[in-house]
This record gives sequence, structure tokens and C-alpha cells, in this order.
Amino acid sequence: MHPQTLRKYERVGLVQPSRTGGHLRLYSNDDLLRLRVIRRLVDELGLNLAGVRLVLDLVGPLRRLVDGAELNTETLNAAAIRATAELRSFLKYVGADPDDLD
Repeated sequence: MHPQTLRKYERVGLVQPSRTGGHLRLYSNDDLLRLRVIRRLVDELGLNLAGVRLVLDLVGPLRRLVDGAELNTETLNAAAIRATAELRSFLKYVGADPDDLD
């Protein structure tokens, strides 16, 4: 990935590498994975950076939902209802038919 691209992704907040004392960027394994995801979203799926941000912002709540799978059934059902509502709202926002979820 080109250094200018990395700087742009950092500038818009898509990745936040740590820094050395000499201000060199240090990318963690998580940063590298995130950059691979960003590259795929941009290059293969044709998303712009706003779209990438939206996708990455949705991943967090979904990951927490999956990580919380050991929660009781009522909590999971409530979380699933909220996630479904958020997904329907997102689909409506991007002009997709939320009824396609059914």
C-alpha cells in the first residue's frame, strides 16, 4: 500500500497506528488486518472512504453481538432485535429493500 494512502487513511481516522519516539508509524497485526479489509472494500467492492467508515462502524456492534453469544436468551433476543433494526435502517439509508432480510 502506498505511503500516501496510509497517511490518508490515518488522517480520516480509518486506522490509528502507534508511533515511535521518532514519529515513525508502527502498525500492529490488528492494524494490518484492518488495512486489508479497507483495501478489499475499496478495491474489490468499490466503496469510497465514507462507505468504508460505515461498514467498519457496523462491524463493532456486530462483533460485540457475536462475542456476547454466551449471554442469556432474553438478552440475545433483545440484541438481535436491535441489530436487525439497525441493519434495516442502514439498508433503507443506502436505498436497499429492508424486506429482503425476511
